[in-house]
Amino acid sequence: MTRAVDKIYPSKEALRKALESGKRLTVYHGIDPTGPQLHLGHSTNLFLLRKFQELGHRVILLVGDFTARIGDPGGKLAARRALTKKQVLANCKTYKQQAAKILDFKSKKNPPELKFNSQWLAKISLEEFLGLATNFTAQQILERDMFQERMKKGQGIRIHEFLYPLMQGYDSVAMDVDVEVGGTDQTFNMLVGRDLVKIYKNKEKFVITGPLLVNPKTKRRLMSKTEGGIIGLDDPPQEIYGKIMALPDEVITICFEQCTQIPSEEIKKMAEAMKKGANPRDFKARLAREIVTIYHNKDKAAAAEKEFNRIFREKEIPTEIRRWKVESREWKLINLLVDAKLAPSKAEARRLIEQGGVKIDKKVIKNWRAEVKPKKGMIIQVGKRKFIRLDV
Repeated sequence: MTRAVDKIYPSKEALRKALESGKRLTVYHGIDPTGPQLHLGHSTNLFLLRKFQELGHRVILLVGDFTARIGDPGGKLAARRALTKKQVLANCKTYKQQAAKILDFKSKKNPPELKFNSQWLAKISLEEFLGLATNFTAQQILERDMFQERMKKGQGIRIHEFLYPLMQGYDSVAMDVDVEVGGTDQTFNMLVGRDLVKIYKNKEKFVITGPLLVNPKTKRRLMSKTEGGIIGLDDPPQEIYGKIMALPDEVITICFEQCTQIPSEEIKKMAEAMKKGANPRDFKARLAREIVTIYHNKDKAAAAEKEFNRIFREKEIPTEIRRWKVESREWKLINLLVDAKLAPSKAEARRLIEQGGVKIDKKVIKNWRAEVKPKKGMIIQVGKRKFIRLDV
């Protein structure tokens, strides 16, 4: 309980005592389905849940299908965009399959439980909710760092955001949990839940916070469903491998520590070797292999590495390329890139062309006004990883 753990409330000693007591604890981690993919940022908490599962404790993965429609303001300087029930359910459709890459849902002895917080939050009466709210003062809720930051900047706090910690906190009461696991950005909400468990259940709830995947140099989050740039647990092997290799060198050690099960002593030796001048690329390649192996298998990891080296070291085209049917006529290159989904907009297509990021049959095209007459088998490359082969 020390690896990839930031803090334990009320203390590590108290949790150790509870674990050694022989009591079967109920442990949960909640995820709001604000996007369709679970990513490496989620893996830290899922690995911790897996440890509890292996120790024989009752493990719950909670999908915040109700709270996702409200939106947690944690880490945000503006209110989150509200999601409809339909969007939320579409987002979490494959969460169980994705989480099953770490949690053992097939276990006969101790399978995890999947729950949805709409089961109780959609049914709570106004009278019950007002009773819940009487346990806190406005000043207590306003202590949240993000609310303080917004007020300093003169930005508003919407009432539903103000009430969000109560809803997440009530999850702990509804499930009668003993332990909650979550990122440091959820500390405030999890501690509200701890207070509510004391009030309603007259017992202690332990809170284990895990560090977020953050670049130590830029202080920016590496994985965020709302900010993008994620490496999904269900991404194809080549995509995971390529995205890992594109990560900055300074996050290699952090990703080994938080996203793999490689022993900590071995990770320390790798970090020391890099400090002494060893090539970070070699360790990043090992990280990429390790992560592809976790979410796929060793053979697919080896194949992904071979294909990556083929494209980036040997400057060859990928073995498999998406084919795209196109009309036989003169095309403006920027229109072709947008229609083929190689660029999200004409402005972005122009930027990519001007920066030398577009090749046609290995030849760099820098004139954004260029026109192209498609030929059968023509290969268009955008950036390092996007390729299409034209069928005219």
